Amino acid sequence: MTGGRADTAFPGPPDRGRRFTRDRRVRLGDAGPGGVLRPDGVARYLQDVAMDDWEDSGLDPGATWVVRRTAMRLAGAAAWPGLGEVVTLTTWCSGTGPAWAERRTDLGVGGSTAVETVALWVPVGPTGLPARLGPSFLEVYGPAASGRRVSGRLPSAVVPGGASVRPWALRRADLDALGHVNNAAAWQALVEAAGGSPPRATLVHHGSLSLDDEVTLATAPGRLWLTVGGTVCVSGEFAPC
Repeated sequence: MTGGRADTAFPGPPDRGRRFTRDRRVRLGDAGPGGVLRPDGVARYLQDVAMDDWEDSGLDPGATWVVRRTAMRLAGAAAWPGLGEVVTLTTWCSGTGPAWAERRTDLGVGGSTAVETVALWVPVGPTGLPARLGPSFLEVYGPAASGRRVSGRLPSAVVPGGASVRPWALRRADLDALGHVNNAAAWQALVEAAGGSPPRATLVHHGSLSLDDEVTLATAPGRLWLTVGGTVCVSGEFAPC
């Protein structure tokens, strides 16, 4: 993410293979001013439906997955779901690599797709290092991906000299079960930089954030970076609200 926007693909629903669906209602904690669903609320929905799908799959319940990249966009002329609306989340595996998998999730309202998302997830072993996808995973999720291979390479990120910089405070409530700052908390920084819910946004996690980190939020038009000691841990881009 040092140059132009990332070219993110949003593959359509599969003709065969596993798809999983759950409903969520947009609550007060998910919506911003005007009752519009925020991207950090979407990020929490994505985590929840991914966990529900994994538990329902019958695969290793102790497996740990971390998200490395997430992109979301409004579908066509759709608007962000509003407070009180029921959102139907439909998720499936849209591609794989040796030690990562791509997950597509659509958010539907009233029978029409409102938001499209795509995320790169990496399974990690007990040592915290990436683990290869096993045959059981490919048996359950592979048919929906139809053999589509995706790259696990993350773009490099450098804060430009003209970026605005300020401290970004972390809270204990931002931590997840692994003791790292949850990716939904990073989406809160994007909401701050964008000034609301943009029609299109991407967030890349280059490294983890911890509670004792002194984090800096750097912003430029359509861009943001969360850095620790000059190292970019999270980068993002977004369209104007």
